[in-house]
Amino acid sequence: MTAFFQHYLGLSFEWAWLLSTICGILLIAVPVMISVAMVIYADRKIWAAMALRRGPNVVGPFGLLQSFADGLKVFLQETIIPSAANKGIFLIGPIVTFTVALVAWAVIPFNSGAILADINVGLLYVLAVSSLGVYGTIMAGWASNSKYPFFSAMRASAQMISYEVSIGFILVCVVLWAGTFNMNGIVLAQKGVSLGFFNGFGFQPLLFPMAVMFFISSLAETGRPPFDLTEAESELVAGYQTEYSSMSFALFWLGEYGNVLLMSTLNATLFWGGYLPPVDWAPLYAINGFVWLFIKICAFFFVFSWVKATVPRYRYDQLMRLGWKVFLPVSLGFVIVVSGYLMAMGHFA
Repeated sequence: MTAFFQHYLGLSFEWAWLLSTICGILLIAVPVMISVAMVIYADRKIWAAMALRRGPNVVGPFGLLQSFADGLKVFLQETIIPSAANKGIFLIGPIVTFTVALVAWAVIPFNSGAILADINVGLLYVLAVSSLGVYGTIMAGWASNSKYPFFSAMRASAQMISYEVSIGFILVCVVLWAGTFNMNGIVLAQKGVSLGFFNGFGFQPLLFPMAVMFFISSLAETGRPPFDLTEAESELVAGYQTEYSSMSFALFWLGEYGNVLLMSTLNATLFWGGYLPPVDWAPLYAINGFVWLFIKICAFFFVFSWVKATVPRYRYDQLMRLGWKVFLPVSLGFVIVVSGYLMAMGHFA
């Protein structure tokens, strides 16, 4: 795209690069924002169907415009800041949550060559950015100067630390097998990885448990049921969001669903072949990689919604026990097992 702007607009390399980067950001950010609006609608529809209800069905055909109507409603509402709150941090909190949910998409490969920043440490970048998301929650809980939001912020920080550790060990297994931190390289390393026929680390018996654990950890990282202890309405009213209204409240929702979409994409990319077809069969490659990735993201989002509609919320001690006493030792053990297997097979030779 840089060469295109240089050739047709006569720009210098620096200005052409800047313009192409801005266009690349918009090409990712705008569809993601529209997708967030639609997955909120899809989440409500799936939840309603499992409860034998209709869900949104009034605004637009089949209720498709309900999320946009809700967005317009909160945009027109007044932003109320509690008198005892720290106003600066109170307003920055939802902005941090929303921004962090967007910046991680920079290293996601949507197709071969369709990636904004093809950096060698893409996976480390994703891990670092996903860890920053909890700061928005902590800032909101502390700045509200209210008891329940503060409890929610403490829960969020403990929950993030508990599952971030096991996610790190799970990703070590992926990196060992792929031999790279580059996201596109990880996708390409999954081609025919199982029996020379299946595309995806999830089809490998040694990495399938890691795929399952990564999905469950994704639920905990995004604060989705059954791990939504940060906003448990029976205990904390609405958790860190209790004192928020209008667009500041909406930014938390956008950030939450943006993170859910991101985690669905990471599950598809790291373990199930990303933009590759599920089977290494030539005719399937005629279908564009965007389509395969989109199908996989939708499948994971459906499971996210399915879990939300069917699984009861964990107690907090159960949440901590699962993270520290189950996932941490199991993921660490699999790092040893996977590395030992790869050394025995001469993978590092």
